[in-house]
Amino acid sequence: MATVEWDAGAGGVRLIDQTRLPDEEAYVVCRTAAEVAAAIRDMVVRGAPAIGAAAGYGTALAAREGRLAEGVALIRAARPTARDLFWAVERVERAADPLEEAHHIARESIEACREIGRHGAAVLPPRARIVTICNTGALATVDYGTGLGVIRAAHEHGGEPFVYALETRPRAQGARLTTWELRRLGIPHRLIADGAAGLLLQRGMVDAAISGADRVCANGDVVNKVGTYPLALLCREHGVPFYVAAPCSTIDDATPDGAAVVIEERSADEVTTFAPPGTEAWNPAFDVTPAHLVTALITERGVQR
Repeated sequence: MATVEWDAGAGGVRLIDQTRLPDEEAYVVCRTAAEVAAAIRDMVVRGAPAIGAAAGYGTALAAREGRLAEGVALIRAARPTARDLFWAVERVERAADPLEEAHHIARESIEACREIGRHGAAVLPPRARIVTICNTGALATVDYGTGLGVIRAAHEHGGEPFVYALETRPRAQGARLTTWELRRLGIPHRLIADGAAGLLLQRGMVDAAISGADRVCANGDVVNKVGTYPLALLCREHGVPFYVAAPCSTIDDATPDGAAVVIEERSADEVTTFAPPGTEAWNPAFDVTPAHLVTALITERGVQR
């Protein structure tokens, strides 16, 4: 399943529309940088590596339009937190052949995810019971996945993993997207409410937690979907390893620590679904997990403890 793919016949980048899953598997084609920026902002495409690949193609489209500076500005402003977006834009905007560079980024992403899966599967025990947050599968990348790619690799090699997927409020990426992918892959799983994670670990029902990352800072702090930090704290309290799976493109050596990262805040409407009209809400999309809570970072280069 290609989440981000160049469609030469349509003259644009084809994206699976993640706002319509799991009810409908539909695709959109973006033919301008502005359309790519809107798709990123509106979370038609989401997940740091997928955003990076889409941003790369968006930058190539901006170059094709002869409006590189304007297009790049739109894409950079779409979402401020994920490192891969800025990394991909920087690569493509300075390339002699922008579209070919965007193709390279997409191909490299798939290869990196498969290597992440291979390295990560080796740290899991047989029949591992794993808790996940958000969606870190093929939908969050170009294909295969990061955190869910580790689980997928273990499954493909007969490891028989079992997944507890946190629903991941407020946009329910775990409930809508992770369960959709797990069903397609034939990996046994159960969906749980975010607030049930504490009891799950307290009862010894989990062998490991695996998350992705939107940015890994120079000191090892991990910026990821809001709720990752409390999950890491629970893992420390209960002696459960907390693994982060991400490609090297997500590592930001120029940002010293999590405090230096701009944390995206989204519309209150995403949170107030069940609240009385007029209720105010605070809706940060990400949080920061301190490096000392991370058991290991799994990248395409190996397992870094």
